[in-house]
Formats: sequence, C-alpha cells, structure tokens
Amino acid sequence: MRLLLMSDTHLPKRAKELPAQLLAELPLADVVIHAGDWVDTHTVDLLEARSRRLVGVYGNNDGPALRARLPEVARLDLDGLRLGVVHETGAAQGRELRCAQRFPDLDVLVFGHSHIPWDTTTDTGLRLLNPGSPTDRRRQPHCTYMTALVTDGRLGDVRLHRLPPRS
Repeated sequence: MRLLLMSDTHLPKRAKELPAQLLAELPLADVVIHAGDWVDTHTVDLLEARSRRLVGVYGNNDGPALRARLPEVARLDLDGLRLGVVHETGAAQGRELRCAQRFPDLDVLVFGHSHIPWDTTTDTGLRLLNPGSPTDRRRQPHCTYMTALVTDGRLGDVRLHRLPPRS
C-alpha cells in the first residue's frame, strides 16, 4: 500500500496551486494523508476527487468550514499498521516523549505545523513523520512531501521528496 503524505499547503495564501510533481503522485497513492493547514476547502475537494482515499485533519489556520469537515485527530488501521494524523505536536524539544504518551496506541504519527521535515522513532517505537510543506518552505531549503509503503502492517521505504523552486 502506497502512502502520500503532505501538510501545510496553505492554499491560496502561500501558493496558487499544488505543485505538479505532487499532483502526479495522487493516482499512484492508495492513501493520501494531509496533516492540516489546508486554509481552503477547494484543496480538500481537489484531493478527494483525485485520491483513492483521503485522510486529513484540520490545523490551526483552518477555519469553521474545514473544521466542520475534518477531525482534529484521525486514526486508521492500514493492514495492521496503526497510523494517526494530527496537525500540532508542540515544540521539537520533548516531542518524542509527548507524542509517545499522547498516542500509546499508534505505530506511526503523521503531523505538520512546523513546515520542517521530521522522521524519528520514540523509545516506545512510535514513528513520527512530518512531511514538511509542498508550498511554503519557510526557513527550509526546499518545499517537501513524503511517500511511504505499508507492507504486512509495517511502514517502509519512507522517502522525503524535495520539490523544485517555483517559477
């Protein structure tokens, strides 16, 4: 099962549209995961229309229309892999401990908010993934997203994809 992970698209404030490279990944993914800060409902509609399965949560920049459609936390079972999605996890310092305590029932937690790619594993075995942002790199060298594979209930082949600069 192929996963496509993104967060913090901030459309149309940070970019006018999603990058073509990211859109080309949609038909290849079995599950598309968005960890919040969509900003507009059009992006949800677009991803729902083009994805086999979309799982998303709202972020701190998402207003009432998005909060009415999306949960704060999403949990799903992907062939035995217990995966969660949330927008904010707090400061980088102490993140592993906080997330392990808050989500003891998960194998993987996808989060956003910082726009900074992140891939660590807690002492309890919880894998923490932040795909960064495909539209707003902030202080990062590149806009990014992630892909991963789920095989027999295990997460593997996690890849961070760097997007070319917008013209």
